[in-house]
Amino acid sequence: MHSGFDNDKYISLQAEHIRERIAQFGGKLYLEFGGKLFDDYHASRVLPGFEPDSKIRMLQSLSDDAEIVIAINANDIEKSKVRGDLGITYDDDVLRLMDSFRSMGFMVGSVVITRYANQPAADLFRKRLTSMGITSYLHYSIPGYPSDIDTIVSEEGYGRNDYIETSRPLVVVTAPGPGSGKMATCLSQLYHEGKRGITAGYAKYETFPIWNLPLTHPVNIAYEAATADLNDDNIIDPFHLEAYGTTTVNYNRDVEIFPVLRAIMERIAGESPYRSPTDMGVNMAGMAIVDDEACCDAARMEIVRRYFQTAVELKRTGIGERTLEKIELLMNRAGITPNYSPARTAALLKEETTGAPAGAMVLPDGTVVTGKTGNLLGAASALLMNALKGVSGIDDELYVISDEVLEPICHLKTEHLHSQNPRLHSDETLLALSVSSVENPIAAQLIDNADKLRGCDAFFSVIISAADEKLYRTLGINVCCEPKYEQHRYYHK
Repeated sequence: MHSGFDNDKYISLQAEHIRERIAQFGGKLYLEFGGKLFDDYHASRVLPGFEPDSKIRMLQSLSDDAEIVIAINANDIEKSKVRGDLGITYDDDVLRLMDSFRSMGFMVGSVVITRYANQPAADLFRKRLTSMGITSYLHYSIPGYPSDIDTIVSEEGYGRNDYIETSRPLVVVTAPGPGSGKMATCLSQLYHEGKRGITAGYAKYETFPIWNLPLTHPVNIAYEAATADLNDDNIIDPFHLEAYGTTTVNYNRDVEIFPVLRAIMERIAGESPYRSPTDMGVNMAGMAIVDDEACCDAARMEIVRRYFQTAVELKRTGIGERTLEKIELLMNRAGITPNYSPARTAALLKEETTGAPAGAMVLPDGTVVTGKTGNLLGAASALLMNALKGVSGIDDELYVISDEVLEPICHLKTEHLHSQNPRLHSDETLLALSVSSVENPIAAQLIDNADKLRGCDAFFSVIISAADEKLYRTLGINVCCEPKYEQHRYYHK
């Protein structure tokens, strides 16, 4: 909860460096925005003080000269890949992003579907875009990518891709998530612009890994944990080390693609403006860290979250064993264990003493509150109530919602809605709390203090329901669960 990052300094430095890069390429600049333009909750978790909308706020100062192209991987559409922080598929997130950009005054030029290979779901999505009046383009997988430069920089490579029509000097290429093909989209456009005699440049805005932090810094390790399912790694930039004798950290895919970028630049402009992948970037996040230890603590906690998220996904689907193994190695590198958060120890102890599922949460002041399974409230509901009492300064033993309010709701669930679980989920508990607030000022006080739980970490001794997880996510609470179900069943809702 301690701030370790100066957000205003970051925005100022970032805008300045992007303007410098625009000036470097007078005609046109393709700016790859890695990560998320807004709703960058990973950055806000590992860099406490970073605001999720920092990048979009900075970009708004350039909005009159900018247009946005959104890239999405056809394979992600086919697999219905979901954004873990929002719980929506990548294709739906494209539409959400477009609405968000437009509401902020940005021009959204088009959508490009990358790695297209006649995937049926991608075809359906493209028809959906067309029906909405949204222009879309197709980019294809290239044999030998990224090592076969002769093929890539040819009519059989980038030349086979659709040329994306753009009209503004700054083209921002973004995506719902990693692996969407943003860099390849930019490079393909440079190739096509060169064929048309148009001078254009490329720069990369990627928050992570932070190039001027050590390879083993927890913030950089947390990024590896976040992308463990992509089999990507942070590595030392060998090109930068050779060119300048300075050690910097970069993304393995950026290092792999650098010879391609350099070859494209050389063939189009006669020479490359960049001597290393690090040169391509404009990331100033490392310059805005003001409390390194606070960021280290936050990053270590993020690594643990990724571990439990992956373990739960493995339990649910049977997929992700290698990803989990990688995160375990990253935890070892960071010198932490699954017990890094005191919430886990508290939740497991509560389960052991009560004989039923339990939860625990670390409040902003560092205290830990717990919640147990009762007759009327599940563990998630009980924990939420106790956490609200904790941040409101209300005695934990005080009953804020009377049984006279809870029992009719439980009766409705079992007798009329035919639910096998009579206990209230956390969203139902909040509704009951709202009803009670009409006559109970303490209930109203708890509701008013719900925002104080944003950023807190909760841990449960079992996998909680989707309804509870969604409510906690809406409140901004980070949730981890032990990778086990409350009951042994083959099917879980």
